[in-house]
Amino acid sequence: MINQKILVTGASGFVGKSLCAELLSQGYSVLAAVRSSSSVVKNAEMVTIGEIDGDADWTDALKGVDVVIHLAARVHVMKDTALEPLTEFRKVNVEGTLNLALQAAEAGVKRFIFISSIGVNGNATDLERSFTADDTPHPHDPYSVSKYEAELGLQKIAKETGLEVVIIRPPLIYGYDAPGNFKKLINALVKRLPLPLGAIHNKRSFVYVGNLVDLIIRCINHPAAANQVFLVSDGHDLSTTELLRGCAVALGVKARLLPVPKSLIEVGAALLGKRNVAQRLCGNLQLDITKARTLLGWTPPYTIGQGLRATAERFRNIRS
Repeated sequence: MINQKILVTGASGFVGKSLCAELLSQGYSVLAAVRSSSSVVKNAEMVTIGEIDGDADWTDALKGVDVVIHLAARVHVMKDTALEPLTEFRKVNVEGTLNLALQAAEAGVKRFIFISSIGVNGNATDLERSFTADDTPHPHDPYSVSKYEAELGLQKIAKETGLEVVIIRPPLIYGYDAPGNFKKLINALVKRLPLPLGAIHNKRSFVYVGNLVDLIIRCINHPAAANQVFLVSDGHDLSTTELLRGCAVALGVKARLLPVPKSLIEVGAALLGKRNVAQRLCGNLQLDITKARTLLGWTPPYTIGQGLRATAERFRNIRS
């Protein structure tokens, strides 16, 4: 039995549920922090925090905690109605994160693992030129700006208090019940909807939720993880077309992918005000995970094929 208590924020979310389940299976004591008492995290002790902002009181939740894993965040909102989106992102992603980290340091927590975003590096790479963990950051939207500001604040807290901070920047995370674009694409494939994505020759990095969870857990105790930034992926890049074909094979359906030229997709998306969507579907975004491999001796335990098959199997089991 591992004698460590882990506080997980955002525990009822997509990544949080998988992380808590794996931590419990490995013998960790898990305290799942959620915003609403109606949230359920199977087999874990739970604590309701409410809004995670600069005023949240973590006193009781941090008692006896060895490591905090901070997943909770205000994420991308497709139709954001906020007059000042960056201000709203900062309330949770910056003020909420730094408030928790300061209280954790005061409570004697040893390590704080922060799940950031590859958006801190930027939103695109040149083909065959991958982002690295030590590149100069270029956050490109209010969400990634807020994540980068949180990273800077955490690094300052680490220097001033001795709290060990680990930052992990994932790209698109996939798996059953993944939110956002991945879920939309899976649903389109299952419904046999035609998609104009049969001739996209980009390269993008993805990460299966099981691989992300494995790296997070590796960072709990590894001495070399302290005060480092890591990128994470499955270690194999795919085009959007290859990803969709792989998903279709795993799901046992025929993908209806129309070979529409990338230039036409980009023009159509621009006319519809969806330029960012086209960029995510057609652009390059590659990550170099050498740092995690060398410093931590970490290798993704699942290939992208295994991740897609596990996702599809869970999808079929839930629907049957």
